[in-house]
Amino acid sequence: MRGFDSNTEALFTYVTPESFVPKDHPLRAIRKMADEALAGMDKLFDSMYATTGRSSIPPEKLLKAQLLMILYSIRSNRQLVEQIHYNFLFRWFLGMGLDEKVWDHSSFTKNSERLIGSEVAAEFLSRILTQAERKRLLSREHFTVDGTLIEAWASIKSFKPKDGPPSAGGGGRNETVDFKGQKLTNETHGSVTDPDARLYRKGKTKEAKLCYQGHTLMENRSGLIVRTKVTMASGSGEREAAKTMVQRLPRTTRRISLGGDKGYDTEAFVRELRRLRITPHVAQNTTNRKSAIDGRTTNHPNYAISQKIRKRIEEGFGWMKTVGRLRKTMYRGIEKIAMQLDLHAAAYNLVRMKNLGLGVT
Repeated sequence: MRGFDSNTEALFTYVTPESFVPKDHPLRAIRKMADEALAGMDKLFDSMYATTGRSSIPPEKLLKAQLLMILYSIRSNRQLVEQIHYNFLFRWFLGMGLDEKVWDHSSFTKNSERLIGSEVAAEFLSRILTQAERKRLLSREHFTVDGTLIEAWASIKSFKPKDGPPSAGGGGRNETVDFKGQKLTNETHGSVTDPDARLYRKGKTKEAKLCYQGHTLMENRSGLIVRTKVTMASGSGEREAAKTMVQRLPRTTRRISLGGDKGYDTEAFVRELRRLRITPHVAQNTTNRKSAIDGRTTNHPNYAISQKIRKRIEEGFGWMKTVGRLRKTMYRGIEKIAMQLDLHAAAYNLVRMKNLGLGVT
């Protein structure tokens, strides 16, 4: 029998957003772990807000909303707020009722700026890792380090001489610029829209772009990101960031190892790791030169294991650049991008931990 197309809408409904979410939905485990991490951050949140005045958007909702932006590849705050209006899944993840009013996108942007420059994102990442450590998912001895380029939110046209008259152009917001015959270097030029961005290219056959360098430190047992850092793009940036991140690791009685690609095979870097009592498990670079890694390292069975597992760190970068919004950042300045990288690392860890069975009820 054919059903009738009735347009009658119910005046009242007695359901909650949770009733629309399947019991086996992946966000259930992720929300449980995120809520547990946020529950221990009350003191940090209290120190960031005044005790009087009009109530703002709760910082817990700000962080969880940004997790949704990363997990679902949402490109802007305006689009996020629009989806929260009609997406029951998003309302449930944020702990909002069906009749609760959603904030304006401009208010969301303004309140999110309060988190920039604070330790909120780093603390959130740390508390997620604490949950993984309780389940024995983290290695305390074997790690891998690597870096990637994050394209800056600045046009090459903004790369102008630091000392000199303004460039002659056609005027307007998109003026014509002719770079033919000009030598552009970071010593003589700089971006007027993003001063922290640097002109850099990954290889001789690659084009130069205004970008930053994002660095991560991965533990080798479960492939979780344990440390992050953002620096200006430079040839030695990856090695300098690696030394900084590895020194912040909690030391154990056993010697730890650090894996990496051929870019870390330099005499100074290997010597510094050994001074810190860290075994350098970096790939050998023997192209027209002698490697700093000798037989006492390469002959050990753990070296071959580290060389196999170290490639897993690229999965994190790939996920953050394709699913997340890290291929080309929408922020300007190291401070803002560092927070963005911490949130991406936290989201990536939550997905991996969920796949490993953590947080599943």
